[in-house]
Amino acid sequence: MSGSPANPKLFTELKVSGHLMTLDAGLFCVVQTPGARRAEDGSGLPGVRLSLPPGPAGRPDQVSISAFRPDGWLSGAADAALIRVSDGPAQVLVTIYQAPNTAEAAPRLQVIRLAEETAAASRPAAPLAVARAQPAAPAPMAAAMAAPGGAINPPEAVAHVQMRGDVGAALGEWIGERGSKRWIEGFAVTPQGRIAPEDIEYQGVLGRGWLSPWVEGGQLCGSRGMALPLLGLRVRLRGKAAEAFTCTYSASFVDGTAVGPVEAGEPCEAASLAPMEAFQIVLTKRAEAVVPMGEKTAGGGKAVGVKTAGGKGGGKGTAPGKPAPVPPRGKPVPPTGRKGAR
Repeated sequence: MSGSPANPKLFTELKVSGHLMTLDAGLFCVVQTPGARRAEDGSGLPGVRLSLPPGPAGRPDQVSISAFRPDGWLSGAADAALIRVSDGPAQVLVTIYQAPNTAEAAPRLQVIRLAEETAAASRPAAPLAVARAQPAAPAPMAAAMAAPGGAINPPEAVAHVQMRGDVGAALGEWIGERGSKRWIEGFAVTPQGRIAPEDIEYQGVLGRGWLSPWVEGGQLCGSRGMALPLLGLRVRLRGKAAEAFTCTYSASFVDGTAVGPVEAGEPCEAASLAPMEAFQIVLTKRAEAVVPMGEKTAGGGKAVGVKTAGGKGGGKGTAPGKPAPVPPRGKPVPPTGRKGAR
């Protein structure tokens, strides 16, 4: 094997610093404070990673870390991570990556204690029908639920509910249980047929004026098993889905508050910021997006009429080119004015 040094073009040495953070038992939220500017070279730096240190100090049986971003990075003020320490004190490794020649100061982190202790360790496990997300990178909440007759239908929305686990339902139905006082910790929306998962995105309300990063359909928003409730949600459509459908949503909260329907893009939250216990997302076909008769729909069948935003009860639309019914000749048409008017 040659002793020549590695090609320097293959590697770029970054400016890296590591810190050990010691935490007592409890639930913590780590956020990046505003101020650090990203490099303009497309690297996405600076970035922060939270992980367990090597060796016995890591205590993986007592510490769990869950980032809100699927890739696990904290790269901006909107990014955050949750740390649950079941039995403290315990240490967490904080690693900061910066561009090699940057003159900027390293990003500053703020640690917020959300609870003195958490009961998450004693909670029942989530149903096996829904795959658990990895702590550092939440995976899509793909689920399969048994339908009447033994058929397996994937739910369009799945929520992780306090002391219950994962529950699912179709869009338009309520997810969670109104009046149960059991909050929702995380949720995912995966539309089936009408729009593609990548055409919908959503956020969770974490505090007053504080929302989680946008995630697209199929991805977990919030957390699972961290005992941290969501305080509301925000949903919007993208691309052709936003042109073809309107999106509204409602929610109920553990203090008895009910909010909605709320228009797409607006936060749905209680004035008291009480935890959310149930929500409903409704997609409605826009009036100007009627599918012509005979054309194939997204599901492969032929259109026979669609419910529009101004329609009632899901009636059938009128086919283009088909004339409206005309009263038979010889029969008078009832007057439209007041009786006796001249």
